[in-house]
Amino acid sequence: MTSATVAQSTVGDAASQRASCIGLETPRTRKQHNRPVWLSLPLRFLVPGVIVAVWWIGTATGTISPAVLASPGAVFDAFVELYRTGQLVDFALASLERAALGVGLGVGVGLILGVLAGLYTLGEELIDSTMQINRAIPFLALVPLFIAWFGIDNTFKVLLIAIATVSPMYAYSYLGVRNVDRKMIEAAQGFGLTGGRLILGVIIPTALPGILMALRICLSISITGLIAAEQVGTREGIGYLVSLAQEYNRTDYMILCVVLYAILGLIFDLIVRILEKYSMPWRAGVTVR
Repeated sequence: MTSATVAQSTVGDAASQRASCIGLETPRTRKQHNRPVWLSLPLRFLVPGVIVAVWWIGTATGTISPAVLASPGAVFDAFVELYRTGQLVDFALASLERAALGVGLGVGVGLILGVLAGLYTLGEELIDSTMQINRAIPFLALVPLFIAWFGIDNTFKVLLIAIATVSPMYAYSYLGVRNVDRKMIEAAQGFGLTGGRLILGVIIPTALPGILMALRICLSISITGLIAAEQVGTREGIGYLVSLAQEYNRTDYMILCVVLYAILGLIFDLIVRILEKYSMPWRAGVTVR
């Protein structure tokens, strides 16, 4: 045994003795235990499965009236009916297109404004007060005004979703940029990074957790904006299907629309999860498993 090994052993023993004297335990190496997929996947669907089972039993036994809540079988029949006519795919794609365009516009504008306000004092003075006013106004209150300005075509619907999503993206981007360590920026500048290279190479990656959280919130809010927008002057889309269901009192169509909106939300959440997985791989080891 070398002298260096003996010295390390002596130091380790001394540290362990000091830790035991003050009631501390010797640190142990933490191992990452990943739950197997065959167990993790059923757990994710456990609660929704229980809800569907209660729904199915309630409608099958007559405890829940079909006039109040259609049975899962009736909802599935409505799905098959609309799918065979081709309306379901057309309506879903129309809604997805409106949501994607609105979110893309709102998120893009909110990200740019948030970075400018977070980086520069002049940007904050010019932008922040206006964005706080926009955040304080419920976007649903703008529906009549937007109809008067833009009519009832797709422009109105896309802009309403954009207005609904721009404020969360701005707020989280602003906070994310402000929380970037100043020393990191100075170090990057010392290596010659300035302007756009500094923003794209250092500031945006560092603020990425907040930006992705904002994206998750924006995608959720976009569904609310989509529902409101598609209630007006629409001949295709999930919102139009909701209007038809309400007009003809088809609870099976109503529940089907709720399921479609839920699926749309899951698709959006999956997109954000994929972005988080590949852009921030280190976050997988944070959760206590």
